[in-house]
Amino acid sequence: MTEVDVAPTFGAELKDGFKPANAWVSQGIQWLDEIQAFYRERAAIEKEYSARLNGLAKKYFEKKNKKSASLSVGDTPSMTPGSLESASLTTWSTQLTTVESRADQHEKYGNDLLSQVAEPLKVIAARFEELRKRHVEYAEKLEKERDSSYADLRKVKGKYDSVCQEVESKRKKSEGMFDKAKTQNAYQQQIIEMNNAKNTYLIAINVTNKQKEKYYYEYIPEVMDSLQDLSEFRTLKLNGLWSLAAQLEAGMLQQSSGHIDRMSQEITRNLPHLDSMMYIRHNMGAFNEPADKTFEPSPVWHDDDAMIVDDPAKVFLRNVLNKSKSQLGDLRREVDKKRREVEGVKRIKQRVREGTEKKDEVSVVSQLFAMQEDLHQVDRKRLTAEVETSTITAAVGDVTLGARNHNFRSQTFKIPTNCDLCGERIWGLTAKGFDCRDCGYTCHSKCEMKVPAECPGEQSKEDRKKLKQERQEAANSLLKPSGTPSTSELPDLSRSNTMNSLSSGYAASAQRSLSGPMSPTEEAPPEPGPRPTSTISGGTLKKNRVVAPPPAAYISELPGSTPNGSSGGTEQKGKILYGFDAAGDGELTVTEGRDIVVLEPDTGSGWVKVRAGFKEGLVPASYVEVFPATAIAPQNTGQSARPASTYSNSGSSITSAPAVRKKGPAVAPRRGAKKLKYVEALYDYTAQSDAEHSMAEGERFVLIKEDPGDGWVEVEKGGATKSVPASYVQVV
Repeated sequence: MTEVDVAPTFGAELKDGFKPANAWVSQGIQWLDEIQAFYRERAAIEKEYSARLNGLAKKYFEKKNKKSASLSVGDTPSMTPGSLESASLTTWSTQLTTVESRADQHEKYGNDLLSQVAEPLKVIAARFEELRKRHVEYAEKLEKERDSSYADLRKVKGKYDSVCQEVESKRKKSEGMFDKAKTQNAYQQQIIEMNNAKNTYLIAINVTNKQKEKYYYEYIPEVMDSLQDLSEFRTLKLNGLWSLAAQLEAGMLQQSSGHIDRMSQEITRNLPHLDSMMYIRHNMGAFNEPADKTFEPSPVWHDDDAMIVDDPAKVFLRNVLNKSKSQLGDLRREVDKKRREVEGVKRIKQRVREGTEKKDEVSVVSQLFAMQEDLHQVDRKRLTAEVETSTITAAVGDVTLGARNHNFRSQTFKIPTNCDLCGERIWGLTAKGFDCRDCGYTCHSKCEMKVPAECPGEQSKEDRKKLKQERQEAANSLLKPSGTPSTSELPDLSRSNTMNSLSSGYAASAQRSLSGPMSPTEEAPPEPGPRPTSTISGGTLKKNRVVAPPPAAYISELPGSTPNGSSGGTEQKGKILYGFDAAGDGELTVTEGRDIVVLEPDTGSGWVKVRAGFKEGLVPASYVEVFPATAIAPQNTGQSARPASTYSNSGSSITSAPAVRKKGPAVAPRRGAKKLKYVEALYDYTAQSDAEHSMAEGERFVLIKEDPGDGWVEVEKGGATKSVPASYVQVV
């Protein structure tokens, strides 16, 4: 056995040969059980003297010969060892030879073997096996993380392909759509989404490649070096027990001192790294590192590997860069701290091994391994942040300089809220998004990284309202066509378009007005615009209603004409049974006993349109008592046109309510033009939260909102609108 100045290591020489190395170390640990069995059997045989002892030596010579190759160089060596044996096996052979020469045994020596050799072997074998299994679990974890990185990259690639497919779809749709401006705007927005997806894909490629490099050149080598250290530590412990057994023999039998001295000399020559050297020498092979990941263009969107650096992309990249840079400093300090801690424990382990410090080395190694796992997790995060920062900086520079970043926090919106970036509603019973603590900017979770870094700083409540209005107007403008179509591009209409553009169908109100006399082509009364349905959030009913412009039939073209455009007619009058306070746009506040005129009867929505004095609006149908229709005489207004229709959400012009106010029946939750739909419970159901209805089989509810795809429907009963499972009800 030759000595070397610097012992080679598994991590430096074998790269990713963890599995065969682990099998080799496992065999070495399992071998301790055989040695333990040997000493136990030898203790029994010591009492039976030389005949049994000679048979035992012969038996284990045969066992050693069968496993000589696997214990020396493993099961799958790249080069066969021939007749060579490892240093430990050579030492073991010397011990067996010494046993053959010892024919005289007595009971004391057998008892000493059991208490001082066999039992410690059992303990260290179990502890070494536990440590080896932790190495295996950690190596499997590293492999899963590597495969997870590859899988995440494939997901990002799939998302990029999907976005590219959507861009191509919108491009084709824009060629055939009538409203080209709107479709072009959607197409441009999808291009931006595609560019962001591409940048994310490129960043993910760099992160995956860096993680792959770390895996093969740092993480796995560290585990393999630790596995080698475990094997050498096992050899060191084994040498100690062998030395102890040798000392017991020397004290018992002075006659066999020569044999014991020779055996002791062989044990001292069995340096821990010699077995590892032999294993390395016979298992070295060519290592082919996997190629780096590269950009793969989408099959439907042929592109190159250049980063997108236009203005929308810079906004996204600035936010990603700011997030990575903000984490990088803390992560680096954390990595340095944990590395210092690991180095400190390594020094303790060395002092324990040298005998200058009295500690349990297995416990120290367990502590060291746990700290290295923590260091690995933090270092992965640091590496990801560094690669993201360097990748973005190389493409667009440090775009975070001068940025006024929003102070975003995760928020669950309890009331309907629109995104200030895209203008769309943040939907769901648990609507998740972000809002800025300083200026009140709200956005979807998916829109957070696309929000420009233009925070004006901390604002007052009034300033926040103004900013909110300006942002919503800007967001809504993105949903409008970029230009006004010419008259030749529009279909012929019999009336003017008086509806205002609404933000995603959820405008708070619509102003109704008419200016100037109407042309002859506008005399036919248009149909009133449909009313949007109410929006339910967290069990609270909010009625958003768009009121259509007044029909042309209400306009007096000439003096002396009647309000409805005829020489005479009938109008239905009624009386308010219960006081009602307007809770939404287009509704009318009325007091109990107030006389009204019914303008539009209930068509099944549960609401009627009435006029009280000079004000018009909607009130619940169940709050109104309608009298039989009466004829009205023509009126001469003496005006050429009726002034613009107005309404108010205020009840200031109405007489004060009585001291004791009657409570009216439950108000219908929806006021659209459609008839009410009902659902019937198929099964019993107990509500799991305040946002859900409990149901009994056969119980009926008013259907408010059908299943949008999440498996829930919204229903109303007793004036409360909540959710129930869609599979538990059926429409009746």
